[in-house]
Amino acid sequence: MFPRTALYLFLGFVLSGCLEPYKKKDAEDRKPLKNTAGDTAFQAFVGRLRKAVKNKDVPMIASLMTDDFGYTWDQSGPPSAQVFAYWDQNNLWPVLDELLSRKFSPNELYMVSPPELVSDPNYAGPRCGLRVVRGSWRLAYFLPQGQP
Repeated sequence: MFPRTALYLFLGFVLSGCLEPYKKKDAEDRKPLKNTAGDTAFQAFVGRLRKAVKNKDVPMIASLMTDDFGYTWDQSGPPSAQVFAYWDQNNLWPVLDELLSRKFSPNELYMVSPPELVSDPNYAGPRCGLRVVRGSWRLAYFLPQGQP
């Protein structure tokens, strides 16, 4: 009886010192990105996203978005079907498709398109950003024009 209790106490002590797997990963998600445009995981994500946008596959696109996806400068509340209705009303599908076909560049926590967004401080055109959330790439924002 005593050896079993000692074993349980020992295991409890040893395992309590283990790192929680998501805390380390979340901290890594907040580090500024290096240029990952050539990374196969990034390319695969962009390929899936491009295909979903071309086909207007709303459920697939929704699964590739962050929970706090940004689509207007004055957005309030979580994204929902209104994102896609907004894109339909303003004919933004071709704009997003074109951005996804362009080169991406690192900008702090995001890989952004177009690269002019990083190189030109006065850039006011459409933009989209991708970022890593819990180890997976996600579409974080798509804004059809610069800040008003």
